[in-house]
Amino acid sequence: MATPVLLCTDGSDEALGALSAGLALLGRDHDFVLVSVMDGPDEASLVGSGHAGAEMSLSEYDDQVAEAQKTAQRAIEEAQNELSLVGAEVRIVSGKPGEAICHLASELSASAIVLGSRGRGGLKRLFLGSVSDHVVRNAPCSVVVTKSSLA
Repeated sequence: MATPVLLCTDGSDEALGALSAGLALLGRDHDFVLVSVMDGPDEASLVGSGHAGAEMSLSEYDDQVAEAQKTAQRAIEEAQNELSLVGAEVRIVSGKPGEAICHLASELSASAIVLGSRGRGGLKRLFLGSVSDHVVRNAPCSVVVTKSSLA
């Protein structure tokens, strides 16, 4: 595979619209890797803090991981169908979204990353952070941040 372009989705309509806008900019003459970051539970919830016991049982943890996996898989399938990316490689990764995307881009020697921006402003971005901000600042390749073409 040539150096791929990562297309990142969280399954939202905004993300699909942003990827559509990104594909319109870049064209389809690339190898694409469709990426979703799995939002699973924190492993620390199995152990507790030392002062209190575990927050959840192993079976509850496994159930939450399975549900997160299903959610990420649905996001990938929706993007494949909506964007006609049936032949694209698929990756579901876990961890903090910005870090996980940058790590995968490095691992695959990606030529670019395409992701959306929800347009959080000022204080919300300051307190909540931004996946796109993190990726732009830390990615090992070019980053295309797009707004949804649906807006």
